Amino acid sequence: MTNSNQLETVYELITGAEQGHTCEGIPDEACTEVPRNFFLNALNGTLTKLADQLASPGLVLPWLLDALGAPATVIGFLTPVRRAGALLPQLSIAGRIRQLEKRSLAWAFGAGMFGFWILMMVPAGIFLTGTLAGIMIVILLAFASFGRAISSVAFKDVLGKTIPKGSRGSLLAVRATLGGLLAVAAGVLMRLYVPQGSQIWPYLLLVGLGGGLWLISVLPIFLIQESPGVTEGARSGLKEAREGLILLRTVPGLRRFLYMRVAMISVELSLPFFTLYARRLTGAQASDLSVFVIAASLAQVLSSPFWGRLADRDSRIVLMISATMAALAGGLALVTGLIAAAPINTYLLAGVILLQGFSLAGVRLGRNTYLVDGAPERERPLYVAVVNTLTGLLTLAGGLFGVIADIFGLPVLILLLSAMALLGILASWSMPPVEQFSQTS
Repeated sequence: MTNSNQLETVYELITGAEQGHTCEGIPDEACTEVPRNFFLNALNGTLTKLADQLASPGLVLPWLLDALGAPATVIGFLTPVRRAGALLPQLSIAGRIRQLEKRSLAWAFGAGMFGFWILMMVPAGIFLTGTLAGIMIVILLAFASFGRAISSVAFKDVLGKTIPKGSRGSLLAVRATLGGLLAVAAGVLMRLYVPQGSQIWPYLLLVGLGGGLWLISVLPIFLIQESPGVTEGARSGLKEAREGLILLRTVPGLRRFLYMRVAMISVELSLPFFTLYARRLTGAQASDLSVFVIAASLAQVLSSPFWGRLADRDSRIVLMISATMAALAGGLALVTGLIAAAPINTYLLAGVILLQGFSLAGVRLGRNTYLVDGAPERERPLYVAVVNTLTGLLTLAGGLFGVIADIFGLPVLILLLSAMALLGILASWSMPPVEQFSQTS
């Protein structure tokens, strides 16, 4: 059996594709390259998902900033800056990416840019302390997130051009699962070999490894065989914005998808607050962080295969179940904090992180699959950019969550986040079937 046949056999086993896999939703000339592109994409995702856990703005960076003496106000901006920085520029970026026949070039450039600025956090952590260190690392995260904006738009377009419908959810699941397994191993090694205490070097090592892995992840991107895409009708950022407003007025499915994204912001911004909640209850030991890294990584490993197959059937169900889990995670965190008679158990709080990670993985995979499958091929970058830019504007308001926590306390904020997740269930239920997503009114 040739290597090509072996790749196709494994591809069919993973995705459940029929013999000779269908090529629905991609150019005919790309059909023969599907298995190879699937595994190159999976390799890239394995590296980046591992990197995301090692330099997580929700887990590792809060621990690093706290060890450096940065105030909680600065720590609270990590996730909003990371999310908004990756989302806000996308409307202007989409038009430029449209001018490229091979959008994988933009994907590679954005990934390399992200990795470089994450690496720059290491010297910032070595030479700076206190508030200045925190502000500098948040600024570097903003620079890195601009690279993430470029790669996000390009990745979804390359995914839509190289991987058929019915296999995209499985690919996203493989990316998350393999990266999660490696992150679990990293967490176990950290638990076994990092000494007790609140030294800074373990966090700097994790961040440095994360940035380096992002740089290495560029290599598989260059090997993906991508058919030239449509370049006609490329628009400036202003024209792209006008076209986006037209979409919002004429496509009801897009508006309902945005309602879901607004409600699900609570899921995407909740992790650092769960982390701070756990830190205050258990202390700031590196060994405690390793348990939470393992829990978050296990969430990827355990949830992704289930989410992937389910998303290929109906991604709306994935979103509804994920929102339910997010609400349950908040409830479990509050119950844990109320158990004053018993010692606070790090592993019980790790269960909260695990449940939240399950939810976050489902939300990301569900919304990505729904959008890529539902958006018309010609206008896919515009659909992605419109959704992400508007969501980014709202994500900036996530900085107010930190203010709420400071004024009313973390338990009140967690209760609010859980209520928003419940609204996400209703918003997901109201979205049209993916086949009707782009229908105009």
